[in-house]
Amino acid sequence: MGMVLDIGLIAVAYLLGSIPSAVWIGRRFYGVDVRQHGSKNAGATNTLRVLGLRAALPVFAIDMLKGLAAVMLSHLAGYPAGSDAMFNLKVALVAAAVIGHILPVFAGFKGGKGVATLAGAVLGVYPLAVLLCLVVFAVVFGLTRYVSLGSMSAGVAFPVFVIGVFGERSLALIVFSVVIALLLLFTHRKNIRRLLSHTESKTYLFKRKG
Repeated sequence: MGMVLDIGLIAVAYLLGSIPSAVWIGRRFYGVDVRQHGSKNAGATNTLRVLGLRAALPVFAIDMLKGLAAVMLSHLAGYPAGSDAMFNLKVALVAAAVIGHILPVFAGFKGGKGVATLAGAVLGVYPLAVLLCLVVFAVVFGLTRYVSLGSMSAGVAFPVFVIGVFGERSLALIVFSVVIALLLLFTHRKNIRRLLSHTESKTYLFKRKG
């Protein structure tokens, strides 16, 4: 029964991750499919570039909350808090939500990179470290205007905070934090090439005059 429930929760987490907020908001309120413009990604960053801050804010909020909600499903399984079973289920729910965002069943399996969804999901696993990572993102983005660099910096900072700041000794959690960092670097590999060639686009919260 436990395994059947876990599989059901993972399936629900995938469906939550599949909610294509950028696509639905763009189509419903602006008549635009953001996947046909800009970077072609169905995420908050591309929504900001294509449709502006007013559209991007709810997209970011929904994407982050759906990741958090997916991980919160773990509490329905009845595992003791802090147990290996609970942690393993949370990791599976994180993966399912992010895969849902990248390959959404509700939007033709063409989604975004899943950064906001990943942040929300990991927030349900290790909230204090994630909050510090959001500060890192804000600082790097504020200084450079590169969302990709801010995202990667936050990802790399995650295991640093988990191990160096909070002194975590759980091997499973350490491995999880390192995998998150590597995943963000992998999904931004094209951005890394553009950053190195100085062709990466900068992002501004407000449109500049001229």
